[in-house]
Amino acid sequence: MPNAIIPPNYYELSDFSLKMLRIIIMFPEIKLLGVTLEDVERVEGWLDDQEVNTLWYGVDEDETPIHIGYSPHAIKSASEVDFDLTFQDESRKIFSIYTTDGSHIGEGQLVIEWPLLEAQLFLLVGRKDLWHHHYGSAALIKLLDHAYDGYKLHRVWVDVPEYNENALSMCQHLGFVVEGHLRGTHRKNGEWYDSLVLGLLVEEYYRRRERLLSSPIN
Repeated sequence: MPNAIIPPNYYELSDFSLKMLRIIIMFPEIKLLGVTLEDVERVEGWLDDQEVNTLWYGVDEDETPIHIGYSPHAIKSASEVDFDLTFQDESRKIFSIYTTDGSHIGEGQLVIEWPLLEAQLFLLVGRKDLWHHHYGSAALIKLLDHAYDGYKLHRVWVDVPEYNENALSMCQHLGFVVEGHLRGTHRKNGEWYDSLVLGLLVEEYYRRRERLLSSPIN
């Protein structure tokens, strides 16, 4: 069931904050779980969809969809030891994203640089029927909660291709700030596109959450 928490000072918020709050209160409930073989098979299936993989990392020279962190096709036939090494890596936290009714809808990753206390965040919502229904925003918040509350990180950053305007808007709505412009980082339909680097510091995240909600997001 979607969140429906209205903070006591709702009517005192600015127009911008009200806009942000309306997004927050519409968030569906999701949870982050460990990755199973069945999850990997679903990720592989999602990436076989051209509409999904072109917003992700495209395909290689053999027209095989590119994934980040591991190859779904290869990991399916890996040994149990190699599977565990991939999904229990302390420097690359990989989560399956599930709805509260038990539906697998995507994957999130935090690639952590422990000496710097920062992580690059990756987020894939593979279920196209759930796009534009705030599942991505809900998953992003859950990943940020893990990064800041669970792992005590200082900074989280994302690399968003210029053609993925929805992802860029989502990150900016949740407080990410544009920090840089990278050239030729993402390939789509045989052409290379630029991307934007956006970052979010821990104190910025807590201020945003405190301003938007009267209680922590569960």
